Amino acid sequence: MTELLKSMNNRAAVIDLGTNTFHLLIAESENGVMKPVFRRTEAVKLGEGGINDGLIQAEPFERGLRCMESFAEDIARHDVANVNAIATSAIRNARNRNDFVDGVKQKVGISIRTIDGLQEARFIYQGIKAAGCLSADNSLVMDIGGGSIEFIIGNIEGIKWKHSFEIGAARMMGLFHQVDPLPDDAIQSLFDWLEEKLQILFEAVVEFPVTQLIGSAGSFESFAEMIEFEKENELDISAMTSYNFEMKDFLSLAVKLCNSSHTERLKMKGLASLRTDMIVTAAILTKFVIEKLGIQKLSMTTYSLKEGVMAEMLS
Repeated sequence: MTELLKSMNNRAAVIDLGTNTFHLLIAESENGVMKPVFRRTEAVKLGEGGINDGLIQAEPFERGLRCMESFAEDIARHDVANVNAIATSAIRNARNRNDFVDGVKQKVGISIRTIDGLQEARFIYQGIKAAGCLSADNSLVMDIGGGSIEFIIGNIEGIKWKHSFEIGAARMMGLFHQVDPLPDDAIQSLFDWLEEKLQILFEAVVEFPVTQLIGSAGSFESFAEMIEFEKENELDISAMTSYNFEMKDFLSLAVKLCNSSHTERLKMKGLASLRTDMIVTAAILTKFVIEKLGIQKLSMTTYSLKEGVMAEMLS
């Protein structure tokens, strides 16, 4: 398959079908390095109304099909030789996942591969590695999805430990974010819940100590953009692969988000509309992990699962 790709145009497409967003990445290999050609993200919100019930509701189902039809047009326009569509938490846990997968195949001819959480974590690591964010020291990588959260401990040499938790931002929002702004007791309840759910992470960090947290795309991009807008600096996320946070800036932003209303967040510069509500639980989770583990350095990369899949396809 790789030889066929090279013989045509050395170009490939990856579709990441997430719980909140669908991502399309088209890239080609240039001297052994991945060169992005086209990127697109759509707020499909596939988990809306059914994420905690294991069901893709009718409206999100149709939005997902329309998005895949549109992605198929983008792929055809860019003369792509090889397409890899990856489904994660919302689809793998949905009772009607086969209906959606079959519907996409019938409409646009794209086969969707549903992966488990550990496969997802491996691809995320590959994406982080491709971004050049890893060193000889162990780092903790965190990818906050709508349906699941992946944690990986590793360095430039490889993965030391990985795990996927089905406790993504959309699931947390459904369980804890019924009142806006979040009251103190709801935040404390979420902290207590995370303390219980993440026990095996805490045990892993004892075996493989870390002082740096690397956030993988998504909410971390919004955190970076919001912080820089607050400083009256413009940040072109599309033109960068990594960003280093000042810890005090992030912690201040997390408190601000926790105390904000939906209306207030809509007016916050740098916050993508598709993350207006889920950004709150994402900020609480990140703040919790930093304080619980004594993290000293926080950074972000725009690379994630799709870049990891692409790196493997083009290797």
